[in-house]
Amino acid sequence: MERLAAELCSHGLLARVVRTQSGRLFVRVINPAATSLSENVTCRPNADVPDWWYCWSWGERLHTADDPAGAATKVARVLAAVGE
Repeated sequence: MERLAAELCSHGLLARVVRTQSGRLFVRVINPAATSLSENVTCRPNADVPDWWYCWSWGERLHTADDPAGAATKVARVLAAVGE
């Protein structure tokens, strides 16, 4: 999760790893140019194969966890403000 947060920051986003009271981790991401554009990214195992995936806040798979740069690129594209 730290690697993902670092990659997101390199895209100009604000990102930090958050640990819930239950111990689960997620990355909170905010576009500083448009703070209403934000997302929480989790990391979960795939039930079908022994791979881990970054997931959007609603549970849909975003990108494989072995490529945080690729995941960050996708999140940055989604959180981009119009005209960025």
